[in-house]
Amino acid sequence: MDRRDFIKTAGLGAAGAALAACAPKAVDAVAGQPAVQPGQMPQNYPGIGVLGYGCMRWPMIKDEAGRDIIDQQKVNELVDYAITHGINYFDSAPVYLQGQSEEATGKALSRYPRSSYYVATKLSNQRGFSPSYDEGVAMYHRSMEYFQTDYLDNYLMHNLADRAAFERRFVQNGLVDFLVKEREAGRIRHLGFSFHGYQEGFDDMLALHDKYHWDFIQIQMNYLDWEHPSGLNTRADYLYEQLDKREIPIVIMEPLRGGSLADVPQQLAAQMKAREPEKSIASWAFRFVGSYPRVMCALSGMTYMEHLQDNLDTFLNFKPLSDEEKAFLRSVADQMVNYPLVPCTGCQYCMPCPYGIDIPGVFKFYNDRVTAGSYVVGREQKDYDRARRKYLLEYNKAIPTVRQADHCISCRKCEPDCPQNIQIPTQLRRIDRYIEDLKQELL
Repeated sequence: MDRRDFIKTAGLGAAGAALAACAPKAVDAVAGQPAVQPGQMPQNYPGIGVLGYGCMRWPMIKDEAGRDIIDQQKVNELVDYAITHGINYFDSAPVYLQGQSEEATGKALSRYPRSSYYVATKLSNQRGFSPSYDEGVAMYHRSMEYFQTDYLDNYLMHNLADRAAFERRFVQNGLVDFLVKEREAGRIRHLGFSFHGYQEGFDDMLALHDKYHWDFIQIQMNYLDWEHPSGLNTRADYLYEQLDKREIPIVIMEPLRGGSLADVPQQLAAQMKAREPEKSIASWAFRFVGSYPRVMCALSGMTYMEHLQDNLDTFLNFKPLSDEEKAFLRSVADQMVNYPLVPCTGCQYCMPCPYGIDIPGVFKFYNDRVTAGSYVVGREQKDYDRARRKYLLEYNKAIPTVRQADHCISCRKCEPDCPQNIQIPTQLRRIDRYIEDLKQELL
């Protein structure tokens, strides 16, 4: 059986059936939260639930020294609830959450039989990490240690944009040859890469399929990126089509575009609620990605139990989108591009800023006010003075003065690793000008 056959036939059915007996904490409900309605997690590839856990947004707390650390107890509770309800694919990376994600995820998962879940992680030799062979191999082995395992189900070359990046980070140093040998030895079960970039770069990487036999590829796909990709990214409909015709399994990242598709502008939310008043706005985005059969797994970074339960409610009672509903979402996406939003997903790859700016925080504050309808557009709007003062007060409360957009000097150190290819200094200057116009009452 070759690798391609394995991923389509390797089932976790027997192990999954035993989970209720072996789970450290089998739960059906959490205090204060409604129980998820019973149902069956859909699978496009036998053994792998379509809803997967993205481990980039675990809940954080402060330690005794005031440092941000992952709340391991909360992680354990989320993992227990997820596994009990059919989620068995967990995706992490060495760079997630200041390097803490793999270890925290490994601690939570290691309480279960190793055959009952899939581990996906990455070789993240981007900005701040050496592209050397020795450092890459050491990163790979650390991932094994953190996950307390002697094999990784899915291993990715992280955040590739084009052939040049692949050559520099994996070919010239011999790392891709090492990874292929690890796959042959069975310590990597499936090898692939995650992609953000131009169509030309994607085509160049797919041209290497005959040589490297990509077992899966991770792409950004949602109903907005389907035809309206952000920055330098490629239309998701093209990415899906190319992978589908080659029968390469697809893992989806950013099905909510960093949460923005769970909190769309009010006018668009009203259209969605008119159609499905009992369902969340986020459910539309997950029904979209779950309706495409080549999708092996759609990752969601579920920080809170209510996020996890809402997504489970969508998938355990899954209803694929009709053609008419897909057309409706295309119309929503067409309208959404007219809003002045920054396409930031809060991934934190731009951080830390050498000048202390809270880049994701500034973008989130700005985007949240646009979608909530509290964006101040001019003197002609109702209660202009009150709205202006409230906006400025909330900005200062949400973002400390020393971390606001006006401290950007356009060094552009943040830009190379932004998966959305945002011109970050340009956007920060735009927001700063807006804030200054509000202060000077020039709007």
